[in-house]
Amino acid sequence: MHGEEWTMEKVSVGFVGVGLMGHGMAKNILEKGFPLTILAHRRREAAEDLKARGAGEVTSARELAEKCDIVVLCVTGSAQVEAIVNGPDGLVSAGRPILVCDCSTSDPSSTIRLAAELAGKGMALVDAPLSRTPKEAQAGTLDVMAGGETEHFERVRSVLETFAQKIVHTGPVGSGHTMKLLNNFVSLGYAAIYSEALALGAKAGLTPQVFDSVISDGRMDCGFYQTFFKYVLERDRDAHKFTLGNALKDLSYLSAFANATGSSNPMGAAARNSFALAVGTGHAEDYVPMLSDVIAGLNGVALAGSEG
Repeated sequence: MHGEEWTMEKVSVGFVGVGLMGHGMAKNILEKGFPLTILAHRRREAAEDLKARGAGEVTSARELAEKCDIVVLCVTGSAQVEAIVNGPDGLVSAGRPILVCDCSTSDPSSTIRLAAELAGKGMALVDAPLSRTPKEAQAGTLDVMAGGETEHFERVRSVLETFAQKIVHTGPVGSGHTMKLLNNFVSLGYAAIYSEALALGAKAGLTPQVFDSVISDGRMDCGFYQTFFKYVLERDRDAHKFTLGNALKDLSYLSAFANATGSSNPMGAAARNSFALAVGTGHAEDYVPMLSDVIAGLNGVALAGSEG
């Protein structure tokens, strides 16, 4: 920092959260030339893979901030982000003017508050949540929506380009996380609609195959539909590795945002309740397309080819 020109060769990157998405992202950062240091907890297999590729490892966020210029976070949500930044031995405790790039799906109100706190300490925050799946994370073809001051966005852009094919600067800090909530509201809303439609169809003897033959390649087809139905039709459990528990978290953030802005969001509430029902009946660790089986089961029907 300190007025230096930011080039790839000079930027050392830290990474927290080498999970389903983070492993592929970190791999691409490393393979495309950035010195990388990771802070890993549960995913030891991913951590060992990255270390074998040349990554360093530390045991605290403070150590990460002491070694790195940019720290990328890809964790569950705002609670984890705040703990990494401000907790004991957190990033702030290193006292260095690093840039924090939060790729988690976080609560925008937390993001905006945290950015102001960090600015007062000479640090910067860019919120850069992701779209697409772990498959694209491995391939380096994720979509990113990034909020933050132009100077900070440009500083981190070369890192984002290692794992993203599409990067949109959405505006000021917090706008990336707001856009991500809207993006997930649309996709998870479709998941709830597909699931309900399939259950109603099953009541009438319409199989998922018949449903798909009408919708696929029609005006209501889309990439998310194809991913969802890869599970429904082929029972591919890994078609969309995003848990129902995380989906509920994101829709709960959307609800909090609507409440904070005094907005009416009846469709968001309906979608959230479908996921709350699934999580409340023990399916938090199942993946999003499996909502179809949960809704069908609660309606006393089974989708053709479903397991159990």
